[in-house]
Amino acid sequence: MRLNVKAFALACALVCGFALFAMTWWIIIFEGATGECTLIGRIYLGYCISPLGSVIGFVWALVDGLIVGAIFAWLYNLLVGRTSKA
Repeated sequence: MRLNVKAFALACALVCGFALFAMTWWIIIFEGATGECTLIGRIYLGYCISPLGSVIGFVWALVDGLIVGAIFAWLYNLLVGRTSKA
């Protein structure tokens, strides 16, 4: 069974984006908005533990998830195509 690359990439993008957004707000609610730069903030420019940082992180994770999901689905389809012919 082959994957729809666009649909899989979009699903990965939304999951990654909302996961980072929710994680940031979880930290803000229970520990307070520190504005602290984290390891993710070193990868995603502009991201920090703050309300604005959650939106910036959402956008970065959306793009990152889209690219990784598309590459994964493309490679999966490539490998499934080779094994089904053999």
